[in-house]
Amino acid sequence: MKVALVHDFLVRLGGAERVLKTLADMFPDAPIYTLAYDEKACGKNFPASRVRPSRLQKWQFSGRRLYRYFFAKMPQIVEEWDFSEFDVVISSSNSFAHGIVVPSTTKHICYCHSPMRYAWDYSHEYLEEQKFGFFRKILTQWIMKDIRIWDRLASDRPDIYLANSQHVQKRISKYYRRESRVVYPPVDLSRFSVNRKHEDYFLIVSQLSAYKKIHLAVQLFNKIGRRLIVIGSGPQEQYLKNIAGPKVEILGWKSDEETAQYMQYCRAFIFSGEEDFGITPVEAMACGKPVLAYRKGGVTETVLAGVTGEFFDELTVSSMEEGLARLVLHEGKYDAMKIRERAEEFSEERFRDTILGILGL
Repeated sequence: MKVALVHDFLVRLGGAERVLKTLADMFPDAPIYTLAYDEKACGKNFPASRVRPSRLQKWQFSGRRLYRYFFAKMPQIVEEWDFSEFDVVISSSNSFAHGIVVPSTTKHICYCHSPMRYAWDYSHEYLEEQKFGFFRKILTQWIMKDIRIWDRLASDRPDIYLANSQHVQKRISKYYRRESRVVYPPVDLSRFSVNRKHEDYFLIVSQLSAYKKIHLAVQLFNKIGRRLIVIGSGPQEQYLKNIAGPKVEILGWKSDEETAQYMQYCRAFIFSGEEDFGITPVEAMACGKPVLAYRKGGVTETVLAGVTGEFFDELTVSSMEEGLARLVLHEGKYDAMKIRERAEEFSEERFRDTILGILGL
């Protein structure tokens, strides 16, 4: 059985890329098609010999991702790939990959991290975050209208949809009118072990983008004077450094090995925004650490209030502070092994077995 993998963009390593890495390891002979590829950022996990980037690749050079300006052409470009030599194509999609065209004899399984958020429920917030001028904003809205039409039509192409959470399953139903099966992303639990000790700091590991709401946590820890460490990079990194008080450390990007060490010795993990799944809270739980999370999105399917952590209900400093107070108050009641056991429900082995079962292998 010949298998191909498709992923929107291979230009950074995040949760979606962890899923792709597991799929790539499961099917070592499968080529990986993608709109754009950054070998410096992703080559260790996805060597260039396996990657087949689109013609947009010529606009990725010297760290400048000029391919972004060809947004309106991306639907056409993913339709250009020829999959006639493959029996199965697995797309890993949160924007365009699900829109590939395959022969009638080829099975297309879409692992959907989310329907295209900036085309649907996040479209207004996206435009505000980009801070476009008047004419560019009007042009983007016009392009997005066509993208939505294409996205809805393209959503009929996969034979099977796999959703990364119940949260995403509902969005697939709402925007695509398709049924899907929930298959939680794989978490590499072998990288983590339970550690009951801590060094009295709270931890965030995240891409530093506005929608992650990291600034709320920074403001809270500035206010209460407790130690917070933030690992990650992104467009808000300098802003967060600018507002960070003496107890808040913005460390930037760290390797997986370094990040795992920080998780082992944190007091608790903070998850301040809404995510479709959220792998990092599960990784923290694999270390036996409790999680404080915003009660929305996929994290409500992984964190158990009072058992593996606590929630806060509003994206405000005061609501987060109330949640943190509950977590600290109940700290002595958390059982590190029970927290770890919960994390084990999202293992790589379970993911692999489920995917192979769907393929009948």
